[in-house]
Amino acid sequence: MSDRSYTVKGMTCGHCKASVTEEISELGGVTGVEVDLESGLVTVHGEGFTDQEVKGAVEEAGYTVVEA
Repeated sequence: MSDRSYTVKGMTCGHCKASVTEEISELGGVTGVEVDLESGLVTVHGEGFTDQEVKGAVEEAGYTVVEA
C-alpha cells in the first residue's frame, strides 16, 4: 500500500469534495481518498494507480491538479 498526495485547485464545498472522492475512488487500485478542502490536499491510498489516472479523475470532476 502507498499514499500519494496532490494539491487540487478549485474545491470549495462538500459537493466538490464528494465529486473528487467519487471520481478517484473509481480508479483501479484505489482503496481510499481523503480530501482536505481548506488546504486543497487530496490523499489517495492504494497501489497500482498512476499520477496521470488521478489527474484525469480530478479533471473529470471539474478541478485541476496543481503541478509541483
